[in-house]
Amino acid sequence: MSYLLRKDYVRYECTCGSFMSIAELYFCRHCLELRCGYCVCHEVDSHYCSNCMEHLPSAEARLKKNRCSTCFDCPNCFHPLSVRATMRSAEDGSSKSTPTKRYYLSCFFCRWTTRDVNIQDQTVAAGNWPVKENPYSELLTSYLEYYKMIAMTERSQKEKKTYGSLRKGYTSLTDKYGLTAMIARKRAGLPSLQLGGKDFNQSVLPTITPCTAVEDIKPLPESFYTEVPDLTKVTTLEQRHANPMLQTEVTSMLHPQHRHFYIKRSLRCRKCEHNVSKPEYNPGSIKFKIQLAAYYHMPEVRIMTFEPLVCGKPSEIILKVTNPTQHLTSLQFGDLVDKDEEDKRKVAPKEQMDEKKVQPILVPKLKRAVTTNTKVELPNCSVILPPRDDAAEYDDTGDTHNFQDDPKIVVWRKGNKAAIKFVIVPDAALLHSDEVIFGFSLEYGYVNTMPTLEQRQPQRTEMQVNVYITPGAVSAGLEN
Repeated sequence: MSYLLRKDYVRYECTCGSFMSIAELYFCRHCLELRCGYCVCHEVDSHYCSNCMEHLPSAEARLKKNRCSTCFDCPNCFHPLSVRATMRSAEDGSSKSTPTKRYYLSCFFCRWTTRDVNIQDQTVAAGNWPVKENPYSELLTSYLEYYKMIAMTERSQKEKKTYGSLRKGYTSLTDKYGLTAMIARKRAGLPSLQLGGKDFNQSVLPTITPCTAVEDIKPLPESFYTEVPDLTKVTTLEQRHANPMLQTEVTSMLHPQHRHFYIKRSLRCRKCEHNVSKPEYNPGSIKFKIQLAAYYHMPEVRIMTFEPLVCGKPSEIILKVTNPTQHLTSLQFGDLVDKDEEDKRKVAPKEQMDEKKVQPILVPKLKRAVTTNTKVELPNCSVILPPRDDAAEYDDTGDTHNFQDDPKIVVWRKGNKAAIKFVIVPDAALLHSDEVIFGFSLEYGYVNTMPTLEQRQPQRTEMQVNVYITPGAVSAGLEN
């Protein structure tokens, strides 16, 4: 199932012009259009740790630098570290005669432990595990403070600008004395500006020394030329990039790092600003409050079987189409439709609208990057698919729907699924191992159950989408 969904055998054309599988598309019930990852706005709902399931709001996660304070990652294989306990006898000179329990971190995947880098065991399971600090932290902190001061300086200079003409009214006074900006920052939860207006002093800026080039470079040790390097003791690029502040060269200097936070995000349509996907806030739940995935609202096309593909010769291919909705739908197959021409025809009657109306920011449409190289003979009649019935999946008594199907077109039917036969003819100019690509326009009926101010009852709408199918490559030794 996952292989068929993730493989790009069948691709749908999104509204923006990109081509993706049905598992990567969303359907906006308000715009009645397909949306992909480029057509939606990504909003972060919460941050959580995938190991301990601790969830934090965005502001608190930013203070912790998007890292969990209790969980650690293995610096060798990047798997989460687990706390292991061991009994240790009383130390010399200690007044206690009973053994004590000590804890250390261990990786169950590569068997790396904190003892490999001489990190002392802790007396409590949730102890303060030492984290190696960046040796250049003070220098980086001074740079950050310097640029923050410069940003405050530029903002204070903008506030000192005098207005060319005197404006009267409450709005002008709030803009002049910064009340509007102050209220906006207070509502957003941001701190007030400390360096603004007369309180700013140029002497507050810290002094930093510029970096200078060094002519004397420390030479490499003699062992670098004489001894054979042991690659098992040298860190890889992934291990170095996992901790860019240190980037140790040998594995004996690797130290565990706090685990990164994961996020739960909601997706919002750029055109109507309605949510197409919104997960639950609880990090332990995989359910969604809103999940308008495309495979819940539009027919799904899959490749069932096909004959060997030969250049210039017809081959039969059978596609299985599934109706996932709770309403009966009718399918019609046609030639590919150019989205640009269709949009121009839709926009033509709306040109008289008010130009001052704020329009949403949409993703510019992409040019069609898929070129078909195969002719296809489409069915000349419509195919009716009944609504989805979960109980019918386990009913082997037979199909209760009596559809008068053409056996040359519909070769199999069960429940809300139907197998439809197509005839494709690959181009004679194709070579061996060239991919065969063909496409068609799928027209289907969709019942919109979303109530609006104008219509409270479900409305039926005719939808259209371009489908591109890549069954495979040309058979070996059979091309002309």
